Amino acid sequence: MNAKPILIYDTTLRDGSQGEGVSFSLQDKLNIAERLAEIGIDFIEGGYPLSNEKDVAFFREIKKRNLGSTKVCAFGMTRRKSMKAEDDPGMKALVQAETPCITLVGKTWDYHATEVLRVTLEENLAMIGESTEFLARGAELIYDAEHFFDGYNANPEYAIKTLKAAASAGATWLSLCDTNGGTLPERIREVTKATKAALSDFNVQIGIHCHNDCELAVANSLAAVDAGATQVQGTINGIGERCGNVDLITVMANLSLKKEGYSVLGGRSLQPLTELSRFVYETANLQWRNNQPFVGQSAFAHKGGMHVHAINKAAKTYEHIDPALVGNERRILVSELSGRSNIAALATKHNLDDDRELMDKILAEVVRLENEGYQFENAGASFDLLIKRVAGTYTPHFETIKYRVVAGDRSIESKQRSVFAEAIIKLKVGETLWFDAAEGHGPINALDAALRKALADEYPMLAEMRLTDYKVRVVESSSGTEASIRVNIESCDDHESWGTIGVSENIIEASWSALVDAVEYKLHKSEKK
Repeated sequence: MNAKPILIYDTTLRDGSQGEGVSFSLQDKLNIAERLAEIGIDFIEGGYPLSNEKDVAFFREIKKRNLGSTKVCAFGMTRRKSMKAEDDPGMKALVQAETPCITLVGKTWDYHATEVLRVTLEENLAMIGESTEFLARGAELIYDAEHFFDGYNANPEYAIKTLKAAASAGATWLSLCDTNGGTLPERIREVTKATKAALSDFNVQIGIHCHNDCELAVANSLAAVDAGATQVQGTINGIGERCGNVDLITVMANLSLKKEGYSVLGGRSLQPLTELSRFVYETANLQWRNNQPFVGQSAFAHKGGMHVHAINKAAKTYEHIDPALVGNERRILVSELSGRSNIAALATKHNLDDDRELMDKILAEVVRLENEGYQFENAGASFDLLIKRVAGTYTPHFETIKYRVVAGDRSIESKQRSVFAEAIIKLKVGETLWFDAAEGHGPINALDAALRKALADEYPMLAEMRLTDYKVRVVESSSGTEASIRVNIESCDDHESWGTIGVSENIIEASWSALVDAVEYKLHKSEKK
């Protein structure tokens, strides 16, 4: 059976940027657009060219990029009331953007027309029709029917009239918008099917644009597709106003991998989805959503011993797809909830599979440390070193004799107060004692600098290592300032990244422990290579 193509319309750069805490620079927008085009997204909405200079610059610069078959869309609203379309500044700006596709949004809900725009229902129809006719002369026209489902519920006859006004004036697509995100899937399916039937005399296709205020945006989008929609509008990772838009990552994965009879991205592989998801998070300076379906770090992470035992025998017992299909990977976690299977899965490179007694010792040590506040889920390097220590194969590359950190102002009397930190450390490397000091922007930076300075001659490969993330968390908040502190450090070199952990009531001690593990892991790794 031939798969029905569902076209993907991305509005990350416009609707997504309206999410709280999201702001893209011009270069950010250009970079994201190129990534979207690389994987085969059909439409990219770049923004509203009348709203700001950044969007004007985007449309100017994006024309210089080769996006293949991907179409860039400029977004705008219908003409203003009592004004001709050709005289409206918004209409002119859309034409001047010179995009192959224009997305026009108009009022579908009679209540919005009379109470927000303050126009008669007939004038609203004229605004839709005249704006569409003017813009469709030089570009493919997508009409976004704002608040369509609310409008249909209030006055279905008028809601359909607004669509017909756009269709008869030259619109190619009619996108039905659940703008408030409050419609349920069964109603989406019912109304989409009825709308498609009402427009059967017009040569137009139906799209769907859902918001996630009831956490039903994905279900609603899939319901609309089943009812005949052939375009899905949304954003990468579901970013957007309020609770966000539909997550196109999840939509594409479900349409391609879970539902039968549909294809996306022209039939291309979905393996780039995980990388794309994380690229957009990083560009937007947002934290990854670990439990995000398909592409989240925890999407294929297994912690319970019973689960891991089953996974080792047959992956599909606790995984609905092969994670590689979307570019993700399986992760085995270790904690006090783990069993011997977790330890065995994580310790394969140490060849401990047949040593049940040793695996029990490792598990007991994990349980003991987790009672102290350790968590090894994001500290694989520290867990790797733990295995070596319990197995008796760990050989430290240096020994800490003592360290001291001083932090404060260089000059309290000076009007230009400059905060500084100084670390002094004493190490034993082999039979040699090293005593060194360094300054830094903070205590951890100073300790890191002093440690590298002391080890640089003996271990020059440490120059390749970089600290990329540093997180601090209180383990037991009820203890107030006496609580234990958990520090997680993420490090990397040119080949991989690794996480380490330290726990102590002293934040400096916890940080030092995580930092030492990070350095030791790098040295053990380099030594093995």
